[in-house]
Amino acid sequence: MTDAPEVLLSLENVSLSFGGVRAISDVSFDIRRGEIRAIIGPNGAGKTSMLNVINGFYTPQVGRIVFNGATRSRMRPSEAARQGIARTFQNVALFKGMTTLDNIMTGRSLKMSRGLFWQALRHGPALNEEIEHRKFCEEIIDFLEIESIRKTPVGKLPYGLQKRVELGRALAMEPKLLLLDEPMAGMNREEKEDMSRFIIEANRRLGATIALIEHDIGVVMDLSDRVVVLEYGSKIADDVPDVVKADPKVIAAYLGVSH
Repeated sequence: MTDAPEVLLSLENVSLSFGGVRAISDVSFDIRRGEIRAIIGPNGAGKTSMLNVINGFYTPQVGRIVFNGATRSRMRPSEAARQGIARTFQNVALFKGMTTLDNIMTGRSLKMSRGLFWQALRHGPALNEEIEHRKFCEEIIDFLEIESIRKTPVGKLPYGLQKRVELGRALAMEPKLLLLDEPMAGMNREEKEDMSRFIIEANRRLGATIALIEHDIGVVMDLSDRVVVLEYGSKIADDVPDVVKADPKVIAAYLGVSH
């Protein structure tokens, strides 16, 4: 019998309220290093709020978060990024006037040791550093099969390719934990198949531990190692996909709801 994989992130009895509205209520679950972990539930279940807690946008009033062995009570998104948590969003958050390559390069900013002065000069050590980071980003572009749009401003790209560029920017951070908030929202079947393939390969080849929110149940069940289900801010199920999809509470709360 093999040991269970190491826990990378643990959320313990987390609660989050906005005024009198409870967004998350006493939720506990963990994410194991190297897995793809899905967070599902109907609209308003608290899924995005949970991702916002994990990467520091929100601070829960109650509960404890342990990431990579360190307990934290309060963290800004910039600190989360420095510790290795990357994020994509429901709505694409890219610099629309910048090229695909330049957008992905922004994901390397925390990896650059030279200050803004040297970066602005683009000379000597700073130029050498930029060349190395640009080479890494070119490898991400090859991985995501978007070589043909590397110099295209992302504002001119179709939505599905913009989502792929946003994934590339997150991967450029070399994250310990990659948070994907509805990475396939608004995509057609072919685009979903491509994105699913890239998520699996990012997990297997690049070693990214992934937590994702996704409404397409077929995608969730195919991609995920484990699934946690939220309803009205509370956890109602947490298990492997086959067990979760057969749970009567999940069927009633989510799988039986048309989206």
